[in-house]
Amino acid sequence: MKRIITLVAALAVAATTFAVVAYGGSTRATATTVRVGAKEFKFSLSRKSAPHGKVTFKIKNNGHIQHDFKIAGKKSKMLSPGKSTILTVTLKKGKKYPYICTVPGHAAAGMKGSFKAT
Repeated sequence: MKRIITLVAALAVAATTFAVVAYGGSTRATATTVRVGAKEFKFSLSRKSAPHGKVTFKIKNNGHIQHDFKIAGKKSKMLSPGKSTILTVTLKKGKKYPYICTVPGHAAAGMKGSFKAT
């Protein structure tokens, strides 16, 4: 009986993994973390791409004025100098996502870029 239960459980795991991979999903259970530094007038990211799926951006304002971070339709709260926040988004495979600071004039001054989900 134990062998049958073990076999059934193993088949269930294999079938689930196959279904997720076959239909474009991911078996990754954890989010990739990207550190973002904001400073007048640029962002510095710890990486320029990450595997598709959940990506957590840890944003810190290293500047002297307020900044925020917007990517994939989500925006962080406004950060005062020295403050940090976390923004988690789900990114699709093979897509490039522009990011910006939404404070008027900041993106035009250089606080923008592109991030790729692989």
